[in-house]
Amino acid sequence: MELKDVIKKRVSIRTFTDEKVPIEDIKEIIRRAGLAPSINNSQPWKFIAITNKDIIDQMGNAVQKKVIELFPHNNKEDKMLAQAKVLRFSTFFMDAPVIIAVEMRPYKMVVESLLDESKLSFEDVERLRSYPNIQSIGAAVENMILSAFDLGYGACWLSGLLVAREELEKLLEVKSPNTLVACVAIGKPREKVEQREKKNLSEIFKLIE
Repeated sequence: MELKDVIKKRVSIRTFTDEKVPIEDIKEIIRRAGLAPSINNSQPWKFIAITNKDIIDQMGNAVQKKVIELFPHNNKEDKMLAQAKVLRFSTFFMDAPVIIAVEMRPYKMVVESLLDESKLSFEDVERLRSYPNIQSIGAAVENMILSAFDLGYGACWLSGLLVAREELEKLLEVKSPNTLVACVAIGKPREKVEQREKKNLSEIFKLIE
């Protein structure tokens, strides 16, 4: 499939069949993710593919427990509905045959050697540059999602499950200084999903001549 077609036709998939994703396809998706651009070519990522159903269930249970702990509904109907929605969008990944967790490791900035004489800290520079390591991870995740679609799978970028980051890092054995920053659910779509409306070019484009 041509790249432009993959980009245009991609949709987020949240329901999956039980069909397994072959390890060869998982590795190819990760290989392409690793080709993404990154700050100073630091490639600040590591990918963990989880196909073990017991582990995926443990991940989901940890997220469910954390959502209930952090966002209580106090038996108010509107709050109960809101919590149920958060739970649904935070744990639907449990039905996916494979979850790819993305670790981010610290990187060394070129400007770091100048910080001794600067009023700025490492964190200040990171904030000024809008966290280029996170931007790098985003590029890798986009590659992953487009590659999954190209190979005939559906995928969804996950962030809601990070409410249980500490529990998931322990479960997946993510060691400091690395941190868990994203996950992607991948599998064969259970049903056809219509594309959602996107903004027109006129709404998102500005030209300065």
